[in-house]
This record gives sequence, C-alpha cells and structure tokens, in this order.
Amino acid sequence: MQNILTTASKELLVEALTELMLTRREEFGALIGEALEHAGLVAAMHEGRTSDFVSEEEVLILQ
Repeated sequence: MQNILTTASKELLVEALTELMLTRREEFGALIGEALEHAGLVAAMHEGRTSDFVSEEEVLILQ
C-alpha cells in the first residue's frame, strides 16, 4: 500500500497538532475524546457482528 502522506505533509501535520495542543488544550482534548469514542463504537460494532445475538428479552432483564 502506498504511503498517502509525504514527509513534508507529516511534518506539517505534526506542527499543526502540536500548535493545537499548546494553544487550545480543551478543544484538543475534546477532539481526542471524540476520536476514542468513535474507535470504541467501531470496535463494538465489529464485535457485535462476530458474536452471538442477544434477544431483546435478555437485554431488558439486564437493565
């Protein structure tokens, strides 16, 4: 697979992220939090596709 980012692009991305971390900490933290939530959701969806389905009754009992 061909590398999408060139060395110059990588350096520019690192510089932009570093600047964001230093100047806008709250926004950067929110961005990372959102990314982690999405990654967790994707992982849960993949796991759900490979595991046995649970009936609605079982879910309601667990609540």
